[in-house]
Amino acid sequence: MTTFVLVHGAWHGGWCWRRVADRLRADGHEVFTPTLTGLADRSHLLSPTVNLQTHILDIANLLEWEDLEDVVLCGHSYGGMVITGAADRQSARIKTLVYVDAFVPANGECAMDSRPPDRVKLAYEQVRTVGEGWWMPPTPAASFRVNEADQAWVDAKCTNFPISCFTQRVHLTGGVDTISPKHYVRAAGYKAPQFDACVQRLTGAPGWKVSEMPCGHDIMVDMPDELSSLLEEAGK
Repeated sequence: MTTFVLVHGAWHGGWCWRRVADRLRADGHEVFTPTLTGLADRSHLLSPTVNLQTHILDIANLLEWEDLEDVVLCGHSYGGMVITGAADRQSARIKTLVYVDAFVPANGECAMDSRPPDRVKLAYEQVRTVGEGWWMPPTPAASFRVNEADQAWVDAKCTNFPISCFTQRVHLTGGVDTISPKHYVRAAGYKAPQFDACVQRLTGAPGWKVSEMPCGHDIMVDMPDELSSLLEEAGK
């Protein structure tokens, strides 16, 4: 049995991992799919004070209070920022890290640093026009290239997201660098220069395994069987 902690990305919640979690639990694994503060079933906690550090503590504290060991810690998209910070704090509890079409930050970086300029401009415009100066409305599922059958479901579940989560910088001590191997999974059906850059940087890098899946950005929605298999393999 392997312990998995699956961390969602911006606008999403623990709900997006349902199909993957069901498959992993059916195979006898222990699976946690926490929702980050202020999102989805915890959207009642959304406030201007919620930021990247809040979400890093969500996951670091889960690992500690549940006494988890030998964890496969997986993050999707913005969740890559979160798992990097949490793993840096709790590296002794982590067996491996899996980044699913996700940011892989270095010390001192924020998500906005690697987003395309047009996406950065759009985010600030949305914050100014509809987000009360601090939150971003959900990106449509169609833009993430979610399969057509699931787009309405994903759109109905996504919630507003604080821009501070994208602008706050992650501060690392080096603990995350002690974890090996790490895995990166690219969604080949979703155009995203920031994630292409991760693939280019990590392919052939010591301690990294890089692969891709032919689907949209929400791999856990589009290809749950294949992603579950990859996660199980990572946990061996």
